[in-house]
Amino acid sequence: MNSLLHSRLPIRRGLSAEEAAVYLGIGVTLFRQMVSDSRMPRPRMINARRVWDVDDLDAAFKSLPREGGERAEEDTWADMGRAS
Repeated sequence: MNSLLHSRLPIRRGLSAEEAAVYLGIGVTLFRQMVSDSRMPRPRMINARRVWDVDDLDAAFKSLPREGGERAEEDTWADMGRAS
């Protein structure tokens, strides 16, 4: 019953460490390391349960450096539409 219910619910906002790692396309060990060194957000607490907010994960992911050293804030893609 529980798995049937989960399959019918929309994507959850709060993810476990394992689910957050899968969401980002990395392993859980790397995810935990990135939380420790502040590249990924700390979890939110629901009672004693640690959950990661997908919006926080999205923001942290977007702030990661791009290949070649550029950070997301320095990208010029957003400016391309304003150039014309």
